Amino acid sequence: MKFSDNLSLAFRSVRSNKLRTGLTVAIIAFGIMALVGIITAIKAMNQKFSESFSTMGANAFTVRYKQRTIRIGGNSNNQNIKLSKQGARKEKTSSLDKIITKQEAEMFVRNYNFPSTKSISIFGNRNNMLSYQNRKTNPNVMMFGGDENYLLLNGYKIMYGRDIKRTDVQSSGNVCILGYDIANSLFQEGMDRAVNAIVRINGVPYRVLGVMESRGSSFGFSRDNVVITTYENVERNFPSGFSYVIAIMTNDVRKVNVAMGEAEGTFRAIRKLAVTEEDNFVLDRSDSVAEKAMNILGFFTLSVIFIGFITLIGSAIALMNIMLVSVSERTREVGLVKAIGGKGKSIKSQFLIESVIISLLGAFFGIILGILFGNSASALFHTGFIVPWDWVVLGIIICTIVGLLAGIYPALKAGRLNPIEALRYE
Repeated sequence: MKFSDNLSLAFRSVRSNKLRTGLTVAIIAFGIMALVGIITAIKAMNQKFSESFSTMGANAFTVRYKQRTIRIGGNSNNQNIKLSKQGARKEKTSSLDKIITKQEAEMFVRNYNFPSTKSISIFGNRNNMLSYQNRKTNPNVMMFGGDENYLLLNGYKIMYGRDIKRTDVQSSGNVCILGYDIANSLFQEGMDRAVNAIVRINGVPYRVLGVMESRGSSFGFSRDNVVITTYENVERNFPSGFSYVIAIMTNDVRKVNVAMGEAEGTFRAIRKLAVTEEDNFVLDRSDSVAEKAMNILGFFTLSVIFIGFITLIGSAIALMNIMLVSVSERTREVGLVKAIGGKGKSIKSQFLIESVIISLLGAFFGIILGILFGNSASALFHTGFIVPWDWVVLGIIICTIVGLLAGIYPALKAGRLNPIEALRYE
């Protein structure tokens, strides 16, 4: 028999057993859908991480407060004891949970002479409410206090009005810049009218300097639901007790490591740390957070791949069992084919082709459903439609191998049937 004849017979057999074929295809499709779908969602999350955390650029880093590490167990009497570089026990003279104060941040900006752009900022709080005339926002607006370089170093751009100036910081006046969502909510007749308007933040009047361009949402949270004023103003009107953050951007990505080393030395002197004491602050590159997050997603990807392969192994076993049932049901048919001169090789090919067809049908539907499922995450993160072509090709190859492996034993069993015994089979 020709290959085309075997292919035609295999398709006819698949069509004639719709329920059995449908169940097998569904099992395989579920495994491929889970694999491709979650991989697609992870690619969307990776893309969103890159967009969310790379606004400062690869040539920037921050100096921030190092939170205390909480240890469970151990001797509580040793909490303030550490080893010096020589191995001697030494009592600490600084607290690891000491926040960065405004005075320390300003001293750093004055003393740090490496060619760079520097910015001081502080988080106000996340439960502010803004109002204008008879309109008001929900009490969930985030407030940040910055300086004249805050927008530049955090990836914001002015759409209407102007940025914060140095004189605004020094005067600590009640001025602010509105996020896109807030301006759109309070000034429905036109966001350009927000410039120089007086809005109230928690009842306190503020003059609007400008409106920022939209930055969309990140993981379900809007990045436009913010109001920015000066860090001096936050200190005066809404003291939060949070630590200050210093952002530094160099003019060359190749100078970042040198700049970070000099920043560490400068800030250690400001924090009055002894040579044997560890840093009670952290220097983070702007892309390090995204890198760490994507490393975590990488481990998650490996877990998903492992679970997906286990599902596919189960699918292969199910497919092999169904093909064995098919051999038993078609024993007389096989005997008849052999009786009229059919060769065992042709019968083996027919069962192998049938197994691969069922497996590839599962791959086809699984890939389609997986891409649709994964892109629901893309729609949520606003990253655009994603097709993981590498996993699409890999899914097809895997399902072909699964079909071949699952069909080998049933095909061999069918090819070895004795035609006389097969014709007697009831």
